[in-house]
Amino acid sequence: MPPRTDPDSSESPEPPDSQESHDSQEAPLRVAVLADSDTRWKWGALTAHRIAPGARVDGLLLRGRATPTARQLDEVGARVAGLREVTAAEFLRAADRGTYDVVVLSCVGGTVQAMLHGLAHELNGAERRPVTVTGYVGVVYEKLADGLLLRHGADVVLANSTHDAERFRAVYAGVGADAGSVVECALPFLGGAPYVPWTEAAGRPRTVVFAVQPSVPASRADRAYLLRRAAGHARAHPDREVLVKLRSRPGEHTTHIEEQPYQKLAARLPGGLPPNCRLVYGHMSEVLDRTDLLVTVSSTAALESLHRGIPTAVLTDLGVREALGNHHFLGSGCLTSWDRLDAGLLPEADPVWTARQGVAAGGSYEAAFDAARARVAALAARPALPPVTPYYTLTTAPGYLPGILARHGLDPSGAPRPDTAADRQASGLRRAVRSAVRDAARGAYRHGVQRVAPVIRRMGEL
Repeated sequence: MPPRTDPDSSESPEPPDSQESHDSQEAPLRVAVLADSDTRWKWGALTAHRIAPGARVDGLLLRGRATPTARQLDEVGARVAGLREVTAAEFLRAADRGTYDVVVLSCVGGTVQAMLHGLAHELNGAERRPVTVTGYVGVVYEKLADGLLLRHGADVVLANSTHDAERFRAVYAGVGADAGSVVECALPFLGGAPYVPWTEAAGRPRTVVFAVQPSVPASRADRAYLLRRAAGHARAHPDREVLVKLRSRPGEHTTHIEEQPYQKLAARLPGGLPPNCRLVYGHMSEVLDRTDLLVTVSSTAALESLHRGIPTAVLTDLGVREALGNHHFLGSGCLTSWDRLDAGLLPEADPVWTARQGVAAGGSYEAAFDAARARVAALAARPALPPVTPYYTLTTAPGYLPGILARHGLDPSGAPRPDTAADRQASGLRRAVRSAVRDAARGAYRHGVQRVAPVIRRMGEL
């Protein structure tokens, strides 16, 4: 795949071959970003540029059910020097060869833990090893302890806000684990021009954007309800444009599984969508450029919108519940309902809450990454780093850790299993056949998730 281009060149560092500031003899850092979905690729690649300005960044897409498509990668638009798919074993071999100075593990928690144990095994006794960095792609509203302990062992665990940094350190301290790896920063994809309130002189209709999520809410009835309300808002305000911002096209997967795609629900909507309501794709920052009201259940898009000063509504129509993630916005001033929005009432965000959530609308955003840059640079400059030592070991979690490692082709010691090692010797023809089988398996999996599983579930309710 060709390298991607970051759409916000004013905020993202230039690649190393175009940086005239690196005239010194010191070579730029070499950074690898290992990602397992489109949203984690977005976070990982943009984080790499934030914390290691001027570095050569290579993208490694972990092969699996959610490996992003070329369209999804283009939509993210992160600029890298190289991009390829890898298995877990291939990633560990690349790290063992000393290819990289820094590794950003932008994956689900179990994968991060497996890669840390794999690195600990592969690099045991090595003179040098890469600095390991990990974190979360957005709002952390569930599985806080589980996800954090699976990320423990990385040299740097990035927290996207003051609120998160405090929670992360408390979890690590609570189990007696070292919390020194936690570093506060911000989400790497915040930015864009500050919002200018809409007037008739804007030359465009007032625009309302409903930012959907793949798995929240989960049920068909709830998702159909939200779509009906978005369409109803458009009918009630024919002078407005209502955009339903979608994350993926049918057949594509994101971080979470989407069993009930809004595209299919829209096709079955009685009366269809009104003329001033339509489905859209594209980079969220570009959609926000024309947004006058952002509506969501609990999407990270709300933080992007708040960062730019756009009126932002977090829906309470389905309740304020942990399962929906909108409980994270308690105290934000953004919780409201479609009824209130239909009546013209706009929520006002609480500035104290937004500041604690890493939303720096006042212009201090770039400084949010200073501590992370300094920490990564200091660690990378060391002649040697201590061994990778995750909290989870065969002593602390003997009934949990082996299963996590096995799912990624590693034995309990963190070494690649023999069948995984044999795979590296496969011929070109065998690799091509296996690739075709994997692609077919992904298609079958997606078909089962989006078509077969809902039918079986409905039959079970009869």
